[in-house]
Amino acid sequence: MDSSRSEPLQGSPEAEDGNIEYKLKLVNPSQYRFEHLVTQMKWRLQEGRGEAVYQIGVEDNGLLVGLAEEEMRASLKTLHRMAEKVGADITVLREREVDYDSDTPRKITEVLVRKVPDNQQFLDLRVAVLGNVDSGKSTLLGVLTQGELDNGRGRARLNLFRHLHEIQSGRTSSISFEILGFNSKGEVVNYSDSRTAEEICESSSKMITFIDLAGHHKYLHTTIFGLTSYCPDCALLLVSANTGIAGTTREHLGLALALKVPFFIVVSKVDLCAKTTVERTVRQLERVLKQPGCHKVPMLVTSEDDAVTAAQQFAQSPNITPIFTLSSVSGESLDLLKVFLNILPPLTNSKEQEELMQQLTEFQVDEIYTVPEVGTVVGGTLSSGICREGDQLVVGPTDDGCFLELRVCSIQRNRSACRVLRAGQAATLALGDFDRSLLRKGMVMVSPEMNPTICSVFEAEIVLLFHATTFRRGFQVTVHVGNVRQTAVVEKIHAKDKLRTGEKAVVRFRFLKHPEYLKVGAKLLFREGVTKGIGHVTDVQAIAAGEAQANMGF
Repeated sequence: MDSSRSEPLQGSPEAEDGNIEYKLKLVNPSQYRFEHLVTQMKWRLQEGRGEAVYQIGVEDNGLLVGLAEEEMRASLKTLHRMAEKVGADITVLREREVDYDSDTPRKITEVLVRKVPDNQQFLDLRVAVLGNVDSGKSTLLGVLTQGELDNGRGRARLNLFRHLHEIQSGRTSSISFEILGFNSKGEVVNYSDSRTAEEICESSSKMITFIDLAGHHKYLHTTIFGLTSYCPDCALLLVSANTGIAGTTREHLGLALALKVPFFIVVSKVDLCAKTTVERTVRQLERVLKQPGCHKVPMLVTSEDDAVTAAQQFAQSPNITPIFTLSSVSGESLDLLKVFLNILPPLTNSKEQEELMQQLTEFQVDEIYTVPEVGTVVGGTLSSGICREGDQLVVGPTDDGCFLELRVCSIQRNRSACRVLRAGQAATLALGDFDRSLLRKGMVMVSPEMNPTICSVFEAEIVLLFHATTFRRGFQVTVHVGNVRQTAVVEKIHAKDKLRTGEKAVVRFRFLKHPEYLKVGAKLLFREGVTKGIGHVTDVQAIAAGEAQANMGF
């Protein structure tokens, strides 16, 4: 698409679904045609969950014809009228000239159409931030969300730390959330004018929530918990240009691959080293990404044009891995990352979202706090259904396998009040005077009619990624399934006595402490020291509430 030749270039044909629409021209349509175009725009916006990209000057079969200036101006005017009719805003992403057999220059224009769905305050995208310790994760987030560059000694990240020991050591140990807003014109809305989080939410039409995960090996369990329970749409893997792939970078890359989280890579600290060092790090990354275990297609982003293409291709194919090289100190290429994040559409399509919303309510409890004058508050993700203020739900399982009734008093998303929560969204729910000591991470809040199944024994098909000796019956591991994290013992390995690195098997596990709510098909990760494995739950031995204590061997 980028080279210019005398015959028309051929792009890929337009897809029926998805949020990209090809239009050759939109010059003075009749009223009937205009209504049809508006209906089509509504469909594309619905497919992209509030975002669509129009490519003007492209035929439906992907032929890049281009338009003369007069026709392009008239077409953009019509597009403006269409957007006004549906209440959307439009921004020109890029213009490209095509060499076609004519004397007048012909152009193709790509336009981003954005409309916040009527039932939402803003479009939402969750990005997990991974990378080795000291690769500059918190600093990059500080620069993006605060709008001021770093001084090279970590000033930008101080705003992000939650604990005193983090400020003293300059290292993240907990999971923190940072927000970056874009308004409907694609401009950044952040804390630069000392705005509060509520103001950012109000003036943004798209919110990127960064989940800042710990890079240090010591806090690997926190990182796994962040990736499994917060259900990020994609991950940003940060690699320091001067150290390359070091420390936990490989593990974080492996975790993203194992959990099938699409990721893009940012090479930071390019101001610290020579151009050749940066190129060497990029080559090293490209080599790793192309390995048989990864099967990724690296794409180096060096211009705004690349950033637009990267965002569109990344959403269409999870194998594309964009690579950015930037500096949080000099600000070099930071704009390219912002362009990418602004255009990046939601990675789940509207059909999947609709199906999840039809199901019964299920909310994963990831964090629990007590807030003065509000009472007990839980944070987490709604994995299915819809949750409204005032809903009656049940929470559990408790240590003896029971589910307790409770009422949702109020809901907050990104620190601003919200009436309705939909599947896939993260939020905090206030539960009034519900006793906090009865709650723990890993519980679920579900609608009473779900009749949830709990288990202390379950089977999973696993692959042993790494183990120093042999993995056999009686071995204890920490199991992560979604927001569940608990020690389990290996009760049986089907058809084998023991497992070695790289081998596959169906294994029966038993939780040591209390029963948990698990679903068949859920992704599973387990670890113990250097032992690591991944897999999915194949069978759960459901138990009734009263039997739980007997089953756990109490």
